[in-house]
Amino acid sequence: MSNNFRLDNYLERIGSGGKIGPDLATLAAIHAAHVNSIPFEGLDPLLRRPVKLDLVSVQEKLIDGRRGGYCFEQNTLLKTVLETIGFKVTGLGGRVRWMSAPDSPLGPRTHMVLKVELSDGPHLADVGFGACVLDSPLRFKTDVEQRTRMGTYRLSETNGLFSLSAKQPAGWRTMYVFNMEPQIPSDYELSNWFTSTSPLVPFTNVLIVERVGDDKRYKLANRRFVIEARDGEVIADHSIESVDELRQVLDEAFNVTPPAPVEDIFTRLGS
Repeated sequence: MSNNFRLDNYLERIGSGGKIGPDLATLAAIHAAHVNSIPFEGLDPLLRRPVKLDLVSVQEKLIDGRRGGYCFEQNTLLKTVLETIGFKVTGLGGRVRWMSAPDSPLGPRTHMVLKVELSDGPHLADVGFGACVLDSPLRFKTDVEQRTRMGTYRLSETNGLFSLSAKQPAGWRTMYVFNMEPQIPSDYELSNWFTSTSPLVPFTNVLIVERVGDDKRYKLANRRFVIEARDGEVIADHSIESVDELRQVLDEAFNVTPPAPVEDIFTRLGS
């Protein structure tokens, strides 16, 4: 943990005030405020820009800039925040299953997730899964449905492999799987390099942006802009047809100022 981390600036960025401490109330409040204020976004990989995980770069981008980031940036920031407050946090590595067939082989660890120790037991915290961003920490308890403001989740375990699933209109959908092996910064650096540069990973070919507000989930995948209610219920589905539309959606729905001209971004978007 760096002594140069500016906790007050972070709390101002997410609009969080009041008393804080290493407890569930603080964790839940910060988690919810974070995903509302700092969107998930993969503009840098799409634009072939480097994704940096050092704390100075993460702060400049996600706190000082009007930007978001993807899982390694988001959860690196959250881990630093929580440790600064006094939480005990372990970084874990997840294998994404959102788009995978149930019987397909496991892929590499391309996701970062956090286990946070609390007096009433461990919790799972994750502000960086850009297909179904968690709006709340979850109890580290298996085989029970956990309802949050915007979703319903279930943690399962088989032979030491944990699986997190989200309830969707078509049924339960696996988000990712992980085990209890702690990850160190070099593990994340390697995964981050692959995730931000490989043509086999969606972020280099698809613009993915997501923000979770108090009662709506805003999602952009290339030109498809969707607004969801709880459990993935689609309440609006719109195709972005112009540069001006894209600029407006990034600004108003996601609070993002792009690092490149919107015209350049629009030309990279598939249908």
